[in-house]
Amino acid sequence: MPRTREFDTEAAVSRAMELFWTRGYEATSVRDLTRELGLGQGSLYAAFGDKDGLYRAALEHYRTTLAAAALRSLEEGSDARSAIRTMLVERIRIAVEDGGRGCLAVNAACERLPEDTSTRRVVRDMQDAGRDALAEVLRVAAERGEIAARHEPYALAAFLVTFLNGLLVSSKITPDARALEPLVEVALAVLD
Repeated sequence: MPRTREFDTEAAVSRAMELFWTRGYEATSVRDLTRELGLGQGSLYAAFGDKDGLYRAALEHYRTTLAAAALRSLEEGSDARSAIRTMLVERIRIAVEDGGRGCLAVNAACERLPEDTSTRRVVRDMQDAGRDALAEVLRVAAERGEIAARHEPYALAAFLVTFLNGLLVSSKITPDARALEPLVEVALAVLD
């Protein structure tokens, strides 16, 4: 008779996400994971298959929690410029935490691509969702006259996602929100 899992899988994935986010995939060993999660290797392998399986689960958890929260913040803004500014500044705030851990998705792209196709798929899905949400906010804002209509919303959204990616990499080099936040205003100038 198989043993039942005696741990909270979601809590374990959340803790693994934090560890991968802070240390990176390569620098996080199975021993680090079992110690941090309070699991034996057998339990880890039974639940997630291997370290890669746990990493994919951690990326998916990031997508459904933090990345999803960023998309919700876009919908809650009073106007497009304010909503985008708030989202970008919040991403900076999170990225500079813990000495500049950056963004788990961007870190994953920098560390695991181009070889890891499953990581590419998860990160691309996150970025596509962000770009699509931004494009819709920008389309509506242009129709309302809140922003200049000289740029196609999809291209403008892709620019903002690309800018954010660079900003998140920079947060690892310069983990200082006061130094990075003024760059947001420069990027928002494209809305004029």
